[in-house]
Amino acid sequence: MNEQLGIFHMLQNGGIVIGITALALLVMSIISWTVIIVKGMGVQRAKKQAAALQNFWHSTDLEHGIQTLDVEPGKVNPFKQLAVEGQSAMRHHRHSDQQLHDTLDLSDWMTGSLSNAIDDAKEKLSHGLALLASIGSTAPFVGLFGTVWGIYHALLTISDAGSAGLDKVAGPVGEALVMTAFGLAVAIPAVLGYNALVRGNAFIVGKLNRFAYDLHAYFVTGNRIERPQVVRRVG
Repeated sequence: MNEQLGIFHMLQNGGIVIGITALALLVMSIISWTVIIVKGMGVQRAKKQAAALQNFWHSTDLEHGIQTLDVEPGKVNPFKQLAVEGQSAMRHHRHSDQQLHDTLDLSDWMTGSLSNAIDDAKEKLSHGLALLASIGSTAPFVGLFGTVWGIYHALLTISDAGSAGLDKVAGPVGEALVMTAFGLAVAIPAVLGYNALVRGNAFIVGKLNRFAYDLHAYFVTGNRIERPQVVRRVG
């Protein structure tokens, strides 16, 4: 009997509940790894785009500066979108005849436009993270449910067989515990991936905020305001 025990034996003889639970964990694992890989590539791409910001400020004019930000044509670029939004807001404020501009000066108008662009970028960066967090928090319980059901099913089988020796109980119960391990195997990468993506997104948002500050100063005053360098004390 012990030779027949194992993961495949459990899946084949555990009934429809065990099968559905295992399938749910498999789907959750595929989804979480897909989100981790896709979003991770997006964070790395955004970091590469952030590295091109110095080229923007060394450009001869705004149009050329926006072109320097397009390091990967066709890809989503929140920094380029921020610069384009600022340029569009500048033109709109200067040439629009709407009465709203009678009560909004350029600084307020630019602040609102850049803030909206940053909010849009944040929404795109956070897309999929809630799903990843949900998988990380629920997968262990899904696996635990499979374990409880597997133990229940095993005890019923042992009861029908009329034998409750340790050698008869340990095998089926051990099989059922594998479902808990499956749940943890799904949850751990999801949690680690979520934390890594949150840190990466925070880095990108920080870069966007600093870039928006510089853009605001440029569009309002015509010059980029240099922030003072922080001197670190040693010792």
